[in-house]
Amino acid sequence: MTDKTLDILCIGEPLGEFNATRGEAGAFRFGHGGDTSNCAIAAARQGASVAYVGALGDDSAGRSFRELWARENVDDSHVTTHPTAPTGLYFVDHGPNGHVFSYLRAGSAASLCGPRDLPLDSVRSAKVVQASGISQAISASACDAVFEAFAVARASGVTTAYDTNLRLKLWPLTRARAIIHAACAMADIVLPGFDDATQLTGLSEPDAIADFYLGLGARIVALTLGHAGSLVATPERRQRFVPIKVDAIDATGAGDCYDGAFLAEYVRTGDPFVAAAYANVAAALSTLGYGAVAPLPRRADVEARMAVEARA
Repeated sequence: MTDKTLDILCIGEPLGEFNATRGEAGAFRFGHGGDTSNCAIAAARQGASVAYVGALGDDSAGRSFRELWARENVDDSHVTTHPTAPTGLYFVDHGPNGHVFSYLRAGSAASLCGPRDLPLDSVRSAKVVQASGISQAISASACDAVFEAFAVARASGVTTAYDTNLRLKLWPLTRARAIIHAACAMADIVLPGFDDATQLTGLSEPDAIADFYLGLGARIVALTLGHAGSLVATPERRQRFVPIKVDAIDATGAGDCYDGAFLAEYVRTGDPFVAAAYANVAAALSTLGYGAVAPLPRRADVEARMAVEARA
């Protein structure tokens, strides 16, 4: 039997981020994004051992990711560098109705990845393999890679986790729905966001959404509800978690933070409800700064705030 020393293996596309500042018009701060990369870093900051699967361009953004992952203790040995395709980029503007995202990712290095690029030994030896709707939306080959990774993981008794993360700029809803639902049927843990789930399922009640994903075969559904907190459901039990009060600045990576914190705490405790309580606090704390990565809290920060909430 393989010794499972790797907690979480994340699969997807890293993206260089240009986030609009609140001051000078037209000014953007460079950072790092990509939902599964954010998830990986969030999990690593909670103390989990994490590795990433994807590809970068041979460019400054790609090199910056290598430096970031090295600082954050995310193993990038399964991330290739493409000699000609670029690292994907995106821009974040802050409008009256929330974030506005613009992408420059067509033909990115990560979109050229496929099943042949999977580190199957690591897939088999991880405790959790995580991917998202975006991991599959960037190309047909990347889509197939996620399906293959999940099939290999499940055959090896490895837990699979999937965030539905719907981006309609990448694919039409009909195709997204079919692929995402098929992936959820292969996932032990489904991590949908409420707004995405309403479009994907046609349902509007959190409990009905949880029932839908449980009906696809998930053992655990952790549905994030934005300002309303989250709902976690198993076939035997479900629980709502109310959000903590924070002076939020930027919620760019909050959902990804929730995923990473949830998975790290689930690996540590084996209890999805303990994991949800922890992730609920971590996600709130991640809104206290700009960008997807910089505000991601560390375990000490989360535990300290949980202690405060427990005394309140």
